[in-house]
Amino acid sequence: MTVPELMKKFHYKNPLQVPKVMKVVVNMGVGEGTRNRDLFVNHSEELMLITGQKPVITKAKRAISNFKIRKGMPVGIKVTLRGKNMENFLFKLFNIVLPKVRDFRGLNPNSFDGKGNYSFGLSEQIIFPEIRAEKVKRIQGMDIIIVTSAKNNEESKALLSSLGLPFKKG
Repeated sequence: MTVPELMKKFHYKNPLQVPKVMKVVVNMGVGEGTRNRDLFVNHSEELMLITGQKPVITKAKRAISNFKIRKGMPVGIKVTLRGKNMENFLFKLFNIVLPKVRDFRGLNPNSFDGKGNYSFGLSEQIIFPEIRAEKVKRIQGMDIIIVTSAKNNEESKALLSSLGLPFKKG
């Protein structure tokens, strides 16, 4: 769908009312990284290759004794993409990476948060073309959150479908 089609479907009066993608957040939770600092370095480099932007290390907000985590310990890495970097990443994700996933039938259409944002996870980083499988020391999954300016899930789903995000049928 294009902007005029979205305007007609949702009865917008102004093209500026049409929702758009605001940002994309790519997050890796590196649980074992609290004991092994090299994992953070390796996964940061991989995430930088995937997104084209330097990741930020996220730290624990509070101590959790069951997981042997103290407040302020590094627990993950994330990248927030906006503008051209976001558009390039989404194009690569929708057209190159997701079709490479084995037995891929589409993403879950129920993973919206009620406010127009969509999130999903990938189980391994080696499906990205920038990552060399022989150089990967540890398979690591990631969460991808697509933040839109849509007011509800229906508008957001129409927007993401028009951009090429493959949803499951039925």
